[in-house]
Amino acid sequence: MTTDLRTTDLRDAVARSLEAEQRLPALPTDWADQVHQLAAARNAVILAHNYMLPDVQDVADHVGDSLALSRIAAASDADVIVFCGVHFMAETAKILAPSKTVLIPDLDAGCSLAASIEVADVLAWKTGHPDGVVVAYVNTSAAIKAEVDVCCTSSNAADVVRSIPEGKQIFFLPDQFLGAHVRRVTGRDIDVWAGECHVHAEISPSDLRATLAANPDADLLVHPECGCTTTALYLTTTGDLPAGRTKVLSTGGMVEYARDTKASRVLVATETGILHQLRKLNDSTDFMPVSARAVCPYMKMITPAKLLRSLTDNVFEVDVDPVTAARARQSVERMIEIGSPSRGGE
Repeated sequence: MTTDLRTTDLRDAVARSLEAEQRLPALPTDWADQVHQLAAARNAVILAHNYMLPDVQDVADHVGDSLALSRIAAASDADVIVFCGVHFMAETAKILAPSKTVLIPDLDAGCSLAASIEVADVLAWKTGHPDGVVVAYVNTSAAIKAEVDVCCTSSNAADVVRSIPEGKQIFFLPDQFLGAHVRRVTGRDIDVWAGECHVHAEISPSDLRATLAANPDADLLVHPECGCTTTALYLTTTGDLPAGRTKVLSTGGMVEYARDTKASRVLVATETGILHQLRKLNDSTDFMPVSARAVCPYMKMITPAKLLRSLTDNVFEVDVDPVTAARARQSVERMIEIGSPSRGGE
């Protein structure tokens, strides 16, 4: 049985988050200076995902995708890691740095994709496929990571699958769109769990077609979690969209693309928080969202006021029990060892 964070749970989480925000003192004008001073005093490093609010991205020590931030958490010599992201990301930091204090500014910052699969679902597949290999997208809980063979991110998922010996049965979880993309680019026979990120899934083929029709000369960047990925790739085969101007990329891949592109306009199919980084890197290109509705309410729960409170009051600490953490660490470290973005720009 899966948990649907798109409806009741999401509304409740947002309501709690807003209520907590209202109880906080007014944000001082020098809040960013205070954040930096507190971080220095506590030997803390601030990590922010590419989907965070712009002000949070700007005050962070490091901004990146899941793979980049996982590596930074593992290598950091800080005593405290403040993770501006969603809960599974903070868990991953704790798994990789068990001796460090890991804080998340809002405990309600969850993930609909991570909630779409439970441990019982993984164990059921493993029972039916005792010699199979389970690959988990890093957007999963520590409990799930502890039960799988190797993790991956959207930037290295295809390489992780390619590293598995031919003939092995593979179970890819939990994102069905990323799983289908990996199956397409690797040609491997993969069982794919039918989970989804509700934000990416709702960037629809109709959104894509309408935006492309209004911007026929634009480049297109598509995150592999999107519900429109298959449509984008199909349009390249029909000639409706030039293959050279269409790229399926992780958020980290989009950042790398933005540094080098000379395109006058680029359409971006992912959560809209990434646009801040892209525009900072390249102000001569017009980066536009395929869907302006693609806003993750969980990511936006991490606000400047909550970040300041996190450092001031040492909240909220994220912990993972040692047995689960030790087992989960093996699957995450295997992911980091493979590491490099997949061939073909996935």
